[in-house]
Amino acid sequence: MFRRNALQTLLVLATAALLGACASAPASRTLAGTVADTKGLSTFQQLAAEAGLSTTLEGAAPYTVFAPSDAAFQAVPAKTLAALKADKAQLKAVLSYHIVPGALAAADLKAGNLKTLQGANVAVSRAGTFVTVEDAMVEQADLRASNGVVHVIDRVLMPPKK
Repeated sequence: MFRRNALQTLLVLATAALLGACASAPASRTLAGTVADTKGLSTFQQLAAEAGLSTTLEGAAPYTVFAPSDAAFQAVPAKTLAALKADKAQLKAVLSYHIVPGALAAADLKAGNLKTLQGANVAVSRAGTFVTVEDAMVEQADLRASNGVVHVIDRVLMPPKK
């Protein structure tokens, strides 16, 4: 009887310690890994690699990525997407428009403009738990990474023409 209770107690304590460690452990994946591991972001992952943004997403500097979902990319006209893929500089500009310096959780976002890596400002607003970036809605927020945070959005944002 004593052995069974001791074994059960040990199992409960080990489980609690393991769960506690998981809950408090910082994210160990980079932004690139977080994007790769998130269902529905394969198009963004592929295009970011083609645009040469992999080193940015794997680097140490904290960034917030507003990553369009695969469905968002499917809504872009095929001709437009093909033109972006053919012009790496333009592709990099468009995807850099989805990245801002600093790790900003949804709760940290305030109405206003954020400077993007592309150089232009992107308008962000928040109403309760709803966050929008330009005309895109955040569908999945606060995917934490060791070097920032990813928010999945429902549209591809196009930077203003210079």
